[in-house]
Amino acid sequence: MTIDQMRLSYTLAGLSEADLAADPFTQFLRWFADAGADDKPEWLEINAMTLATSDPSGRVTSRIVLLKGIEAERFVFFTNYLSEKGRQMEANPQVSLCFLWPHLQRQVRIVGTVTKTSREASVSYFASRPRGSRLSANVSSQSDVVPDRAVLERSLADWDTRYEGRDDIPCPEHWGGYAVDPSEIEFWQGRESRLHDRMVYRRAASTWNLVRLAP
Repeated sequence: MTIDQMRLSYTLAGLSEADLAADPFTQFLRWFADAGADDKPEWLEINAMTLATSDPSGRVTSRIVLLKGIEAERFVFFTNYLSEKGRQMEANPQVSLCFLWPHLQRQVRIVGTVTKTSREASVSYFASRPRGSRLSANVSSQSDVVPDRAVLERSLADWDTRYEGRDDIPCPEHWGGYAVDPSEIEFWQGRESRLHDRMVYRRAASTWNLVRLAP
């Protein structure tokens, strides 16, 4: 089969206005729970999301990051502030997130503004991470060029030795959380003949307006 011949028919479900909650966060949590039901594929990380950022010139980059919470109606994730995405978000806080749950033929797209979480929140979450992840955060100058993998592995081994038998691995100053405050959240349900359902919540002052978009 060639690439142009690859296609699936979307026939699992439809989506109507009557199906949706009054606010997008309640609706998101419903779909998130559906995505994590017992019959989901074992390999699927339902909190994986594409984060799209851009620099002042308009150059766009994207990558997968993990959602780590929804707090005060904001979507929270953690990363290296000095990475390419960190530098781009510092220069241009307008971002987009996208969740894909292929087993449900669903997608959620989020547009919003990103800000850093508090240092306290970053340190608290960092302390909950596995030991290896905490060590790696101190080792990696994310997005910098390195000569080979051996350099990273030696640095990790050095940090592991330094903190052998200890749990007080520090949270780097350049590592922490971001929170996306959404202005638009779209719920997409795949439908037969590509006549998909697209329902969008758009922020209007203190409320949300719900509209349907053509597929």
